[in-house]
Amino acid sequence: MRQSKQSPLRVDDLVKYYEGKPLISNLSFELREKEVLCLLGPSGSGKSTLLRIIAGLEPFEGGRVTWHGKDLGRIPPERRSFGFMFQDYALFPHLTVYENVAFGLRMQHLPERIIARRVAAELDRVSMSSFANRNVQNLSGGEQQRIALARTLAPEPRMIMLDEPLGALDRKLREQLTVEIRRILKTTGVPAIYVTHDQAEAFTLADRILLLSDGQLAQSGTPEELYHSPISSWVANFLGLGSVIQAEVVTMQPLVLRSALGNIKIKGLNCQLSQGMRINLLVRPDGVNLIKGDQKGIVGKVRDCVFQGHYYRTEVTIGGETLNFEFPDETKPGTRINIMPKENGIVLLEICK
Repeated sequence: MRQSKQSPLRVDDLVKYYEGKPLISNLSFELREKEVLCLLGPSGSGKSTLLRIIAGLEPFEGGRVTWHGKDLGRIPPERRSFGFMFQDYALFPHLTVYENVAFGLRMQHLPERIIARRVAAELDRVSMSSFANRNVQNLSGGEQQRIALARTLAPEPRMIMLDEPLGALDRKLREQLTVEIRRILKTTGVPAIYVTHDQAEAFTLADRILLLSDGQLAQSGTPEELYHSPISSWVANFLGLGSVIQAEVVTMQPLVLRSALGNIKIKGLNCQLSQGMRINLLVRPDGVNLIKGDQKGIVGKVRDCVFQGHYYRTEVTIGGETLNFEFPDETKPGTRINIMPKENGIVLLEICK
């Protein structure tokens, strides 16, 4: 496969087995210049294993990993010039912040003046300059995360890999550091691969997302593309984009689908359908309007209603289906309501098998 000038890293038809079963199956993708790429997926989907294969820490059974067209298969990890930030940070507890960041530079046998300059620059980049002489054992989890990132960046790697670095932190700190990590990675201009199982983390960080399921690529694209155009029920459910229901094609021109929400007209169809075919639909949480007064709509019964800050998450039973919606006001369980789908509130997914 011809190497793109915009894609220094390529993974082609990668195969990895674990205990005789395929863990990664014929996976192919590229990492572009200056791009932050997120590997997103549930536990066991192959994300961390894929990262370790790229780093040279894990063998594989088939396919190729190349850097600017050069096969990395026989190149040991220490000669790949990739930065790897582990989930547990792997800081040295007996060393100061300065010495931790300087460690990789000393392994390169650089002059002390260059080491001092680089350590100072990276500590400034992560806003930890005043902590240089602190013992890392006395730092908070968020501070240790910043130091680990500075240590990864100090040797000036040609690519950075981060394996769920925020997994052990509380939600508020994780949200804060997610934004900060993206800013730091973008200031370096170095391409990065970031592993996470958290959708919000991936959507905040990524220029592009690879969504993995059982070692295969379920969908790839920008956060906007995955949000607006999921291609399957699995993708929609994993990303928490709304409720998935089945529908049947009633007529083709115009396209009308029969579902628990009644007969729905769909525009902008991108796949081939035929009358009587059954397909899955995504109904977005904000995909319907509440109908008040004498206007007719689809009748549903409220099953539960929970305050979520900016909205009430409302479970509504309609035609035997239970759907989740986001309404601005509280509606008591047991209340009968009328709703009407919005024009862009419903997305066609895959044909039912």
